[in-house]
Amino acid sequence: MKNASLLTKLKDQEEFTPFVKPYISKKTLDYLKESLDTHHLHGDGYFTRKCHDFIENLTRTHKALLTHSCTGALEMAILLIDLKEGDEVIMPSYTFSSTANAVALRGGVPCFIDIREDTLNMDEDLIEKALTPKTKAILAVHYAGVSANMEKINQIASKNNLFVIEDAAQGVGCSFQNKSLGTLGHLGAYSFHATKNIISGEGGALLINDPRFVERAEVIREKGTNRSQFIRGEVDKYTWQDIGSSYLPSDLTAALLLSQLEEIEHINKERILIWDRYHEAFKWLEEANLARRPFVPIDCIHNAHIYYLIVRTSEIRNDFLQFAKSCGIQCTSHYVPLHSSPAGLKFGRVGSHMKVTDEVADQILRLPLGSHLTQKDVDNVIETVNSYFRTI
Repeated sequence: MKNASLLTKLKDQEEFTPFVKPYISKKTLDYLKESLDTHHLHGDGYFTRKCHDFIENLTRTHKALLTHSCTGALEMAILLIDLKEGDEVIMPSYTFSSTANAVALRGGVPCFIDIREDTLNMDEDLIEKALTPKTKAILAVHYAGVSANMEKINQIASKNNLFVIEDAAQGVGCSFQNKSLGTLGHLGAYSFHATKNIISGEGGALLINDPRFVERAEVIREKGTNRSQFIRGEVDKYTWQDIGSSYLPSDLTAALLLSQLEEIEHINKERILIWDRYHEAFKWLEEANLARRPFVPIDCIHNAHIYYLIVRTSEIRNDFLQFAKSCGIQCTSHYVPLHSSPAGLKFGRVGSHMKVTDEVADQILRLPLGSHLTQKDVDNVIETVNSYFRTI
């Protein structure tokens, strides 16, 4: 490691600084106890309904349904568009495996395209070149809570009669042109995993923006039965209607989630303050051509889910990660591109060059971010980064 001489200066931290730590609301224990007292611990109880209402009011979506994960929400979305074996779905390669798994599980083919240098979202200018007669949908991912260019994506989809699904796992509380992420396509998916801004441990939500999908979504989510209609008194018994699975979370999970959703403004505001401090502190890195900072287009509002730097080489990135660890700070890289992964090679196809994706995967580093960070923690992260790069 080239910068071991800096350790003496920076090792005055008393504690290890973790990359992420879940925020826990003061209301959480009360809500969990209230849920336990109802004895309704399975899905679609009081707290689930409260979460549905909250998300629908927050996003102005037509219908929100909690799921056990964002992965489950994406799988439901693919079922809802009736993806058939051999159908193709265009998506970025720079994303989590769940984005592609939802397609591959139904026998579909993920078609991977490159990302933009600025937002790290799919390069919308590459979509039309990747289209084939088998293309059924575009699956846009909003990296770090910054929207993909949904205006252009929707124009292409409309012209080619394609469905649009949003993987907005990182985008709760974010918007594009004053519309919530997850509501800009036919269907959207949120994540409430413990690493996200708003959490339920494990959890997600499907946002249904096209009313024609609502009734079938309820069936798919309830193991393929019309149990939701039965509970509402719309039918006198319920039975197997369609393919489906058990995508419901426990109402205990929903109780935890509601305690977080009710503090979404506070949680995101605290993160944005840290994000802004990083952004200002590392301006000099960009001016010195040592690293690229995140870019947020003027028509996007983000939630400070991630703060990253893209450095010049993989060697610098990897050396810095080791240096930060030695200083008691946990930093990390991010996705391994799907197009070159073993499963990507087996189940997907490449629809464009992958120059930016490959470079970003090798050169990105992510910094700790969250309400668990004290002012001193943030100061130490900034000093660690700046001290390291001043020696390059």
